[in-house]
Amino acid sequence: MKIINCKICLTPNTRPRVKFGGDGICNACHYKDEKNKINWDDRKVELEEICNKFRSKTNDYDCIVPWSGGKDSSSIAYKLKFNHGMNPLLVTFSPLLPSNVGVQNRKNFLSLGFDNIYFYPNEKVSKLLAKRFFIERGNPKVHWDAGINSLPIKVACEKNIKLVFYAEHGESEYGGRVLNKDSDKIRNFEEVIENQIGDDPKNWVSDEINEFDLQPYVYPEISLIKEKKITAYYYSYFEKWDIHRNYEFIKDKMEFIENKKRISGTFQNYDSLDDYIDPLYYYMQYIKFGFGRALRDASRLIRNNHLKRQEGLQYVKSYDGEFPDVEFQAVLNYLNLSSEEFNEMVDKHRNDEIWEKSGNTHKLKFEIK
Repeated sequence: MKIINCKICLTPNTRPRVKFGGDGICNACHYKDEKNKINWDDRKVELEEICNKFRSKTNDYDCIVPWSGGKDSSSIAYKLKFNHGMNPLLVTFSPLLPSNVGVQNRKNFLSLGFDNIYFYPNEKVSKLLAKRFFIERGNPKVHWDAGINSLPIKVACEKNIKLVFYAEHGESEYGGRVLNKDSDKIRNFEEVIENQIGDDPKNWVSDEINEFDLQPYVYPEISLIKEKKITAYYYSYFEKWDIHRNYEFIKDKMEFIENKKRISGTFQNYDSLDDYIDPLYYYMQYIKFGFGRALRDASRLIRNNHLKRQEGLQYVKSYDGEFPDVEFQAVLNYLNLSSEEFNEMVDKHRNDEIWEKSGNTHKLKFEIK
């Protein structure tokens, strides 16, 4: 397998579903160039027209924001409420291992005047699923991905709230499969089921888990969503998406707490702070695809001109693939694995196409450059 990295950012062709042109540039960077041609004032008008259409006249909730308490979803919720006069209901599916920083940031933001539905699923079931998916797929968050996708739409259907605002269309922003010209504007529920959930949670029934246990992860029927006339937009369609600018914005509006030190596996301290299991998730990306959190973060900042490519490359060489030792014992306890079992599973998921063994260690067959 020939490994190439984007000539503009650092994204490799090992990223699932990313596309490269003959110019050696990934489709995320091509998408960035297309965004530079957009009249964003027109997009703001379009957003205001949507808000005018759905804004409640009876003091009810008029939109839902799937909300983690991080910089991106908090920025969206703030702007909808204070800039556009909406009454958003924030909906949160609990992290697997909620971090102290994440808990405090959620508390600080809610104090600005927001309502929040916080769903904490059956921990026994969640732990069993996390262990199962780590062993089977090298990803302890498969069920969590299903939960964060299903819960906001379930709440929308139950409360008859017809408008949902998600953050960004990741396949467009970061490189992936884009189905049509509206993919980055309107959330395609069938695409979510196929790409983000991947299979039916009812298939996860086991001797220890029954169908009732899996209800938090089951997506509403598409027929019900259509019947309820639920529409979900990506906020990034209406405002040029920039994760660093979101951080600067929300930092100015609330007491947003960063990690005291950089996050394990990367150079930054303000993104994806709410789950202690996240460093393992990104470490396993490195094991399976040859790139980790530092490359992910650097590529995003390079595209938006917050970081030069050479600077990002140095960060990648310094931190990508760093072992997730922070709160590692808590992660092992959650997964009910010994360190020996953990290491065995890591090696099981190591991609032989990109790794080679040298003595008792492994090294990548390619160099990010």
